[in-house]
Amino acid sequence: MAGNARYTAILDACVLYSIAQTDALLSLATAGLFSAKWSSKIEEEWMLALVQRRPDLKDRLWVRRDAMRDAVPDWQVLDEAWSPLVESLNLPDANDRHVLAAALAGHANCIVTANVRDFPQSAVAPYGIEIVHPDRFIVNQWDLEPLVAISSFKRMRARRKRPQSSVDEFATVLEQNELPMTAQRIREAGELI
Repeated sequence: MAGNARYTAILDACVLYSIAQTDALLSLATAGLFSAKWSSKIEEEWMLALVQRRPDLKDRLWVRRDAMRDAVPDWQVLDEAWSPLVESLNLPDANDRHVLAAALAGHANCIVTANVRDFPQSAVAPYGIEIVHPDRFIVNQWDLEPLVAISSFKRMRARRKRPQSSVDEFATVLEQNELPMTAQRIREAGELI
């Protein structure tokens, strides 16, 4: 799985919602471990969900969105490419069909999502799409390219507003954001991060 920029992953809105998950995934993508993609609809979903929970962030989300776009210039699966596919897809939640459609149109190998149950194997296997939880996806990248992953997390930690935070504090933030296996890897490689 992955370990190569030609390996393409669609990032679902739920993994772009959390800044910690987004930063971890995009850090690995910008290091060349995989090609990260999403659609404008996925982008709208994470932004809307965040504004509903944190209305105070409404006017600042554009900065984050633009930073994500700048980090991954080839991020977009165009609406014209995925939208014609939606009606032909069958998922338990019809509102998730656009994510699978984006994966198909973007020639993705997998969808990275915390909502694994929303994409049953029976529905996605015929398309050759793998569904992967973000924690498992990150650990897989780490296993394939440990030095690149460690360097990526070292840079991520350095970007934090409090770069003086300990490795354990950094790991705890990831753990609190549904990345417990990643947090454990950070702790194990603490002297390098």
